[in-house]
Amino acid sequence: MKILVSIKRAIDYNVRIQIKGDGSGVVTDGVKHSINPFDEIAIEQAIRWKQAGDADEVVAVTIGGDAAAEQLRTALAFGCDRAIHVKTDDAVQPLTAARVFEALAKKEEPKVFLMGKQAIDDDANQTGQMTSALLEWPQATFASEVELSSDTAKVTREIDAGLETLDVDLPAVITTDLRLNEPRYLKLPDIMKAKKKPIEDMSVDDLGVTAAARLETVKTAPPPTREAGVMVESTEELVSKLKEKGLL
Repeated sequence: MKILVSIKRAIDYNVRIQIKGDGSGVVTDGVKHSINPFDEIAIEQAIRWKQAGDADEVVAVTIGGDAAAEQLRTALAFGCDRAIHVKTDDAVQPLTAARVFEALAKKEEPKVFLMGKQAIDDDANQTGQMTSALLEWPQATFASEVELSSDTAKVTREIDAGLETLDVDLPAVITTDLRLNEPRYLKLPDIMKAKKKPIEDMSVDDLGVTAAARLETVKTAPPPTREAGVMVESTEELVSKLKEKGLL
Protein backbone atom coordinates (compact mmCIF):
# COMPACT_ATOMS: atom_id res chain seq x y z
CA MET A 1 0.00 0.00 0.00
CA LYS A 2 1.37 3.40 -1.01
CA ILE A 3 0.62 6.52 1.04
CA LEU A 4 0.94 9.97 -0.51
CA VAL A 5 1.39 12.81 2.01
CA SER A 6 1.21 16.49 1.12
CA ILE A 7 3.20 19.05 3.08
CA LYS A 8 3.35 22.83 2.94
CA ARG A 9 6.13 25.24 3.86
CA ALA A 10 4.67 27.77 6.30
CA ILE A 11 5.95 30.32 8.77
CA ASP A 12 6.75 28.48 12.01
CA TYR A 13 3.87 28.62 14.48
CA ASN A 14 6.17 30.04 17.18
CA VAL A 15 7.00 33.12 15.08
CA ARG A 16 5.17 36.36 15.77
CA ILE A 17 3.73 37.49 12.45
CA GLN A 18 4.65 40.95 11.19
CA ILE A 19 2.69 42.83 8.52
CA LYS A 20 4.56 44.58 5.70
CA GLY A 21 4.47 48.36 5.86
CA ASP A 22 2.45 48.66 2.64
CA GLY A 23 -0.12 46.08 3.77
CA SER A 24 0.65 43.78 0.83
CA GLY A 25 1.20 40.71 3.02
CA VAL A 26 3.24 39.35 5.91
CA VAL A 27 7.00 39.55 6.30
CA THR A 28 8.65 36.29 5.20
CA ASP A 29 12.28 37.28 4.60
CA GLY A 30 14.55 36.07 7.38
CA VAL A 31 11.63 34.37 9.14
CA LYS A 32 11.80 30.75 10.29
CA HIS A 33 9.67 28.35 8.22
CA SER A 34 8.61 24.80 9.06
CA ILE A 35 6.26 22.09 7.87
CA ASN A 36 2.66 23.10 8.47
CA PRO A 37 1.81 21.45 11.85
CA PHE A 38 -1.25 19.60 10.54
CA ASP A 39 0.91 18.16 7.74
CA GLU A 40 3.44 16.95 10.33
CA ILE A 41 0.62 14.95 11.89
CA ALA A 42 -0.17 13.46 8.48
CA ILE A 43 3.48 12.46 8.01
CA GLU A 44 3.63 10.91 11.46
CA GLN A 45 0.51 8.85 10.78
CA ALA A 46 1.84 7.57 7.46
CA ILE A 47 5.14 6.55 9.06
CA ARG A 48 3.32 4.75 11.87
CA TRP A 49 1.34 2.79 9.30
CA LYS A 50 4.54 1.83 7.53
CA GLN A 51 6.21 0.74 10.76
CA ALA A 52 3.14 -1.33 11.63
CA GLY A 53 3.25 -3.05 8.24
CA ASP A 54 0.05 -1.42 6.96
CA ALA A 55 1.90 0.61 4.30
CA ASP A 56 4.76 -0.28 1.98
CA GLU A 57 5.84 3.16 0.78
CA VAL A 58 5.34 6.74 1.95
CA VAL A 59 5.87 9.56 -0.55
CA ALA A 60 5.96 13.22 0.54
CA VAL A 61 4.87 15.87 -1.95
CA THR A 62 5.00 19.66 -1.86
CA ILE A 63 4.42 22.64 -4.13
CA GLY A 64 6.61 25.74 -3.87
CA GLY A 65 9.93 27.39 -4.55
CA ASP A 66 13.44 26.04 -3.99
CA ALA A 67 13.26 26.76 -0.25
CA ALA A 68 10.52 24.13 0.17
CA ALA A 69 13.15 21.42 -0.35
CA GLU A 70 14.14 22.01 3.29
CA GLN A 71 10.71 20.83 4.46
CA LEU A 72 10.86 17.83 2.14
CA ARG A 73 14.17 16.84 3.75
CA THR A 74 12.45 17.05 7.12
CA ALA A 75 9.68 14.77 5.84
CA LEU A 76 12.33 12.30 4.64
CA ALA A 77 13.94 12.46 8.09
CA PHE A 78 10.60 11.46 9.60
CA GLY A 79 10.84 8.29 7.51
CA CYS A 80 9.27 9.01 4.13
CA ASP A 81 10.83 6.88 1.41
CA ARG A 82 11.04 9.57 -1.25
CA ALA A 83 9.77 13.04 -2.06
CA ILE A 84 8.32 14.95 -5.00
CA HIS A 85 8.87 18.70 -5.35
CA VAL A 86 6.55 20.50 -7.74
CA LYS A 87 8.44 23.76 -8.23
CA THR A 88 6.81 27.15 -8.69
CA ASP A 89 7.60 30.63 -7.46
CA ASP A 90 3.97 31.74 -7.78
CA ALA A 91 1.56 31.84 -4.87
CA VAL A 92 -0.38 28.56 -4.82
CA GLN A 93 -4.09 28.82 -4.13
CA PRO A 94 -6.16 25.80 -3.01
CA LEU A 95 -7.61 24.95 -6.43
CA THR A 96 -4.18 24.99 -8.07
CA ALA A 97 -2.83 22.76 -5.29
CA ALA A 98 -5.77 20.40 -5.73
CA ARG A 99 -5.15 20.15 -9.49
CA VAL A 100 -1.48 19.37 -8.87
CA PHE A 101 -2.38 16.74 -6.28
CA GLU A 102 -4.94 15.23 -8.62
CA ALA A 103 -2.26 14.81 -11.28
CA LEU A 104 0.23 13.36 -8.78
CA ALA A 105 -2.35 10.92 -7.41
CA LYS A 106 -3.11 9.66 -10.90
CA LYS A 107 0.61 9.27 -11.54
CA GLU A 108 1.52 7.62 -8.22
CA GLU A 109 -1.73 5.67 -7.63
CA PRO A 110 -1.69 5.70 -3.80
CA LYS A 111 -4.30 3.96 -1.68
CA VAL A 112 -4.46 6.92 0.72
CA PHE A 113 -3.73 10.60 0.12
CA LEU A 114 -3.09 12.14 3.55
CA MET A 115 -3.20 15.89 4.10
CA GLY A 116 -3.33 18.26 7.02
CA LYS A 117 -6.87 19.58 7.44
CA GLN A 118 -5.63 23.14 6.77
CA ALA A 119 -2.50 25.26 6.59
CA ILE A 120 -1.84 27.74 9.39
CA ASP A 121 -0.90 30.53 6.96
CA ASP A 122 -4.21 30.86 5.09
CA ASP A 123 -6.48 28.54 7.17
CA ALA A 124 -8.39 27.80 3.97
CA ASN A 125 -9.35 24.16 4.72
CA GLN A 126 -10.15 23.59 1.04
CA THR A 127 -7.38 21.62 -0.67
CA GLY A 128 -8.29 18.16 0.65
CA GLN A 129 -11.93 18.51 -0.28
CA MET A 130 -11.12 19.90 -3.74
CA THR A 131 -8.61 17.12 -4.41
CA SER A 132 -11.18 14.51 -3.45
CA ALA A 133 -13.76 16.07 -5.77
CA LEU A 134 -11.37 16.25 -8.73
CA LEU A 135 -10.28 12.63 -8.25
CA GLU A 136 -13.84 11.47 -7.49
CA TRP A 137 -12.48 9.67 -4.43
CA PRO A 138 -14.18 9.35 -1.04
CA GLN A 139 -13.04 11.87 1.58
CA ALA A 140 -12.84 11.85 5.36
CA THR A 141 -11.85 15.18 6.86
CA PHE A 142 -10.76 16.23 10.39
CA ALA A 143 -9.60 12.70 11.25
CA SER A 144 -8.76 12.05 14.91
CA GLU A 145 -8.46 8.26 14.48
CA VAL A 146 -7.94 6.07 11.42
CA GLU A 147 -7.99 2.28 11.11
CA LEU A 148 -6.73 0.93 7.78
CA SER A 149 -7.59 -2.33 6.07
CA SER A 150 -6.69 -3.48 2.58
CA ASP A 151 -9.67 -1.87 0.85
CA THR A 152 -11.33 0.42 3.41
CA ALA A 153 -10.53 2.90 6.16
CA LYS A 154 -12.53 3.49 9.33
CA VAL A 155 -12.18 7.17 10.19
CA THR A 156 -13.30 8.92 13.36
CA ARG A 157 -13.66 12.59 12.57
CA GLU A 158 -14.20 15.63 14.76
CA ILE A 159 -17.33 17.64 14.03
CA ASP A 160 -19.16 20.44 15.85
CA ALA A 161 -21.56 17.98 17.51
CA GLY A 162 -18.82 15.59 18.69
CA LEU A 163 -17.36 12.60 16.86
CA GLU A 164 -18.51 10.93 13.65
CA THR A 165 -17.25 7.58 12.33
CA LEU A 166 -17.10 6.85 8.61
CA ASP A 167 -16.16 3.79 6.60
CA VAL A 168 -14.65 4.86 3.27
CA ASP A 169 -13.49 2.79 0.35
CA LEU A 170 -9.88 3.17 -0.76
CA PRO A 171 -8.37 5.02 -2.50
CA ALA A 172 -9.47 8.01 -0.46
CA VAL A 173 -8.39 11.46 0.67
CA ILE A 174 -8.06 11.82 4.45
CA THR A 175 -7.25 15.08 6.23
CA THR A 176 -5.76 15.04 9.72
CA ASP A 177 -6.76 16.88 12.88
CA LEU A 178 -4.69 17.69 15.95
CA ARG A 179 -5.69 14.73 18.10
CA LEU A 180 -4.74 12.04 15.58
CA ASN A 181 -1.21 11.76 17.00
CA GLU A 182 1.79 13.65 18.34
CA PRO A 183 4.68 13.87 15.84
CA ARG A 184 8.00 12.45 16.98
CA TYR A 185 11.17 14.38 17.63
CA LEU A 186 13.71 13.91 14.87
CA LYS A 187 17.06 12.34 15.66
CA LEU A 188 20.34 13.46 14.13
CA PRO A 189 21.06 10.10 12.39
CA ASP A 190 17.66 10.28 10.67
CA ILE A 191 18.33 13.85 9.56
CA MET A 192 21.66 12.77 8.08
CA LYS A 193 20.13 9.77 6.31
CA ALA A 194 17.47 12.03 4.79
CA LYS A 195 20.15 13.90 2.83
CA LYS A 196 20.73 10.77 0.74
CA LYS A 197 17.08 10.06 -0.06
CA PRO A 198 15.78 11.09 -3.51
CA ILE A 199 13.74 14.19 -4.25
CA GLU A 200 12.12 14.26 -7.68
CA ASP A 201 11.79 17.76 -9.12
CA MET A 202 9.10 18.72 -11.61
CA SER A 203 7.09 21.77 -12.59
CA VAL A 204 3.40 22.55 -12.67
CA ASP A 205 3.61 22.51 -16.47
CA ASP A 206 5.13 19.00 -16.39
CA LEU A 207 1.90 17.80 -14.82
CA GLY A 208 -0.25 19.61 -17.36
CA VAL A 209 -1.84 21.76 -14.67
CA THR A 210 -3.21 25.24 -15.27
CA ALA A 211 -2.89 27.56 -12.28
CA ALA A 212 -6.17 28.86 -10.88
CA ALA A 213 -5.61 32.26 -9.26
CA ARG A 214 -9.20 33.12 -8.44
CA LEU A 215 -8.56 35.03 -5.24
CA GLU A 216 -6.86 38.39 -4.91
CA THR A 217 -5.55 39.69 -1.60
CA VAL A 218 -6.47 43.36 -1.49
CA LYS A 219 -4.91 44.26 1.84
CA THR A 220 -3.38 42.60 4.89
CA ALA A 221 -3.80 44.21 8.31
CA PRO A 222 -3.09 43.16 11.91
CA PRO A 223 -6.05 42.49 14.21
CA PRO A 224 -7.24 45.48 16.25
CA THR A 225 -5.51 46.01 19.58
CA ARG A 226 -7.48 44.43 22.39
CA GLU A 227 -8.48 46.52 25.37
CA ALA A 228 -6.80 45.68 28.65
CA GLY A 229 -8.78 43.49 31.02
CA VAL A 230 -10.38 44.83 34.19
CA MET A 231 -10.10 43.15 37.59
CA VAL A 232 -13.28 43.21 39.67
CA GLU A 233 -13.60 42.64 43.41
CA SER A 234 -17.01 41.02 43.54
CA THR A 235 -19.80 39.41 41.55
CA GLU A 236 -21.87 42.56 41.98
CA GLU A 237 -19.14 44.67 40.40
CA LEU A 238 -18.84 42.19 37.53
CA VAL A 239 -22.59 42.39 36.86
CA SER A 240 -22.41 46.18 36.98
CA LYS A 241 -19.57 46.27 34.44
CA LEU A 242 -21.45 43.95 32.10
CA LYS A 243 -24.54 46.14 32.32
CA GLU A 244 -22.44 49.21 31.49
CA LYS A 245 -21.31 47.51 28.28
CA GLY A 246 -24.85 46.47 27.43
CA LEU A 247 -24.06 42.78 27.79
CA LEU A 248 -26.74 42.18 30.42
